[in-house]
Amino acid sequence: MAQKESTFLSMTLTLFVVTLVAATILGFVHDLTKEDIALAKQKAQEKAIESVLPAFDSLGDAYKLLPEDGADSLEFFPAYDANQQLVGTAVKTYTKNGFSGFISIMAGLSPEGDITGYEVLEHKETPGLGSKMGAWFKDEAKPKQNILGKNPSTTKFQVSKDGGDVDAITASTITSRAFLDAVVRAYKTYQASAEDQTQASNHTSKGGQS
Repeated sequence: MAQKESTFLSMTLTLFVVTLVAATILGFVHDLTKEDIALAKQKAQEKAIESVLPAFDSLGDAYKLLPEDGADSLEFFPAYDANQQLVGTAVKTYTKNGFSGFISIMAGLSPEGDITGYEVLEHKETPGLGSKMGAWFKDEAKPKQNILGKNPSTTKFQVSKDGGDVDAITASTITSRAFLDAVVRAYKTYQASAEDQTQASNHTSKGGQS
């Protein structure tokens, strides 16, 4: 009996030591790589911003806004030419309605609200189906799929099955709905912010009149 207890104690102690060593190694590896991972994400984000916007000379200060229909903020990256004129704004937007849940997208908007580009940043959609959204909605050879150059104020950014103007990815209607949801969220939040700024500017102008 004593031998069994000793064996059990030995096994428990060994398991504890192995777990402790594994946790220590994992923590060390995380600390060692977290800066590289953060840097890689930052570079990927910068590349996405450049990809979705027209040529620009500089980026302004990024800012965050909470959309009316979401619990998490969107991040905005305004871009300017050499004369400090706004050429477009990249918006890091999202949806939680994908077939597999969360989808993150970088969408480019012109000052007028036209879609200038997009890049899918994160998703867990089905390979070969929902994953096609990375290219599906910017195929210039297929205007019913392509959203580039279009404006949600004049084009109904919903899938054709729902009465919209955009053809869904074949066999991936849920993903298509989610993708368009993320793009429209970016557009609506951008437009609401622009309207708020215009109203504030008009109020200040009127207040300064004698």
